[in-house]
This record gives sequence, structure tokens and C-alpha cells, in this order.
Amino acid sequence: MATIIRQSYIDKIERYLGKETIIVLVGQRRVGKSCMMKMIRDRKKADDCNNIIFIDKEKREFDNIQTYQDLNDYIGEHFQSDKHNYILIDEIQDIREFERSIRSYRTEPNTDIIITGSNARMLSNELSTLIGGRYKEIYIQSLSYNEFLEFHQLSDNDEALALYIQYGGLPGLAKIGLEEDDAREYQMDIYHTVLLKDVIMRNQIRNVPFLENLVRFLADNTGKLISANSISKYMKSQGESIASAAITNYIFFLCEAYILHKVNRYDIHGKRIFETNDKFYFEDNGIRNAIAGGTREGDIEKVIENIIYQNLIRLGYQVYVGQLQAGEIDFVCTKPGGERIYVQASYIIADDATREREFGNLRSIKDNYPKYVISMTPLLTKNDNDGITHLHLRKFLTEGI
Repeated sequence: MATIIRQSYIDKIERYLGKETIIVLVGQRRVGKSCMMKMIRDRKKADDCNNIIFIDKEKREFDNIQTYQDLNDYIGEHFQSDKHNYILIDEIQDIREFERSIRSYRTEPNTDIIITGSNARMLSNELSTLIGGRYKEIYIQSLSYNEFLEFHQLSDNDEALALYIQYGGLPGLAKIGLEEDDAREYQMDIYHTVLLKDVIMRNQIRNVPFLENLVRFLADNTGKLISANSISKYMKSQGESIASAAITNYIFFLCEAYILHKVNRYDIHGKRIFETNDKFYFEDNGIRNAIAGGTREGDIEKVIENIIYQNLIRLGYQVYVGQLQAGEIDFVCTKPGGERIYVQASYIIADDATREREFGNLRSIKDNYPKYVISMTPLLTKNDNDGITHLHLRKFLTEGI
């Protein structure tokens, strides 16, 4: 299989090279961070004026690099002061006090540093404390729909969209294939690796069965308003007692590992963010489906909402759940500079009641920001009489807003 370049990410990385800025690639394991780094390595290696120092902490040959002193020794041994040095370190969170080494090498002339990691708190806290704003975090997501088509050599049609909805966008599926059993086994392997390395071991979690039950609960309730207290009450009804504070911590750890994304509620009229009752979406809808036991009847709307959320993030929006006095807006999306859009997610708008639910809440917002309904209803893109744009999911995923 030929190497496929995810050009938008490569362009982002290239923009910050040569600017004394540490580049930090973050995201869930197996979404492609390592591949991005290897592409940069191969590009720079072609120039004899460059020296590449590449450390992959998932390979046995680098097991001896455990601390920042070990890291200093390895880099010092391979550093060439007469060339431009590219220091590339994959899964750097596995090196104790790595930030001390990174800080010292950041000031070396003719040196660029790119690191990857799968833990949001550890990377952001340690780097921001020791080097301030001299780093750029680039969030790598699982494949977009357009990338999915390219990776799997598919044409854009309803059948391809159905495969994306079912299997999601882990890049490794391009090698595994989209046969149900093989794909689900691969997705669950990735999920268990993330859970073990980035949640259980890193946070010394002892109640692993509850953690797994919690993730299944969140998969079953994707896109629903949830609080730690409501989860605690539900679990108690199932014969499992656990405090709300512990649930809050577990969810926090899952979000740190990029398995989950928490979306806060936003009071549209009061213009404030609520501190309770959030929604949760999965980084990859294929993993979500594997955890939930497949795409069951009644799940399709949840999965579509998950896909729409991820694509809104991909388009650069900060996303909230919109709260109205008499209803809810699935997504309130903002960008710096005051840009805002409202989005309702739906599966099929088959009757007047569904249409009123999806369009009616948008009509009740009395401002001039763009408003959208995104669904799989067969249609030509058009505006209704109140200026609400109805988009087909495929058009949204291929062309954006």
C-alpha cells in the first residue's frame, strides 16, 4: 500500500519549524501521530545538511531511555553541531522528567524538536510550566471522511459513507481491511492498549471492571446529557456503588487519553457555560461502535452526532451544547473573532414532528448567525424560509460548512 500523506497536518507542522518552537503532536494512540513524524523525518533526511535524531519509545531498542538523563545522553551522542538537528521523540510521556531535557535542547541553535504524546495533562502541564508558550500543540484526529475514502480507495457514495459510519477512521484499518470481525478485533485491541497504558497504569486505577463498565455506559449514551451524579445513581441501580467524585476522575482520565471528548453546555440566551450535565463523544466512532457491540438499531443517530462533532472540531471550531429555555441545540460552534454557527444533527427527517424539533429550536434563536441542520435525508442543499441551511451529511463531510 502506497504511503498516503495527510497534507493538512504536514503543512501545520512545517509552518512552525525553524521558529524555536517545540512542536507537540497530541491525540489518541494509533491515529497517525507517529506516521506524521516519520514523514517529516524522511523529508528532512533527504537533505545532507540535516541530522535526524529519532526516538520511538514503543520500540525495544529505546527501552534504556527511561529518564531525562538517559535522553540527554542519547541526544548528546548523536547531536551534530555542524548540521541542522531534528530531534523527534515518539510517545515522550514514557520518559521521566523529559521536559528538562527538551528545555535544554530547545535553546540550541539550528535545532527543531517534534514530540508526540497520548496524555493531554502531562504534556500541557509540564511543558507550559517549564518553557511557557514556546511550544505549539497540534491535535491529530482519526481520519476524516475524505481521508477515509483515500486510505481505502473508495468513491464518495452512500455505501462508502455507511462504511465510515460503521468502522470509523483509524488509519490502521487500511491494512486490516473492513471485514467485520477483523476490524472489530483491531479496534478493541487499540482500545484496550489505550485503556491500559494511558488510563489504568498512568493513574494507578484499581477498579478496572468499573472503568470498563463506565466506558460502555458512555458508548451507549453518546450525545446525551450526563452528570457524574446521574451515572452514580444508574450504577447503584445495577448493584455497583461508586462515588460521584471517583466517576468524575475516571472521566477526566479518559478525556486525557483522548478516548473521550467532553462538551460543556452553553446558555445561549444567558451567554454563560454551565458546570454540570455535559455530553461526551468518542475520538473514533469505530471504537465507540466496537465498545457498544456494533451499530445497533437506534444507535445511528448517536454515531452521526459523534461524526458531526468530530468534523466540527476538524474545521477549527470550539464546540458547546446549546441550552435554550425550552430545548437544546446540538452544537454551538465558535471561532476567535466572534464567528459562530448553530448546528442540529439528525438521521432522517421523515415527518413534520421531526422537522419541527430540528428546525424549531434553531428558529427560536433570534440572532443572525448561520444555522444548519445536518442529516442523511436525501435532498439538494437549500435554505428554508427562515434561513436555516439543510445539509446532507456527505456534503458536510466532504465540503464543510
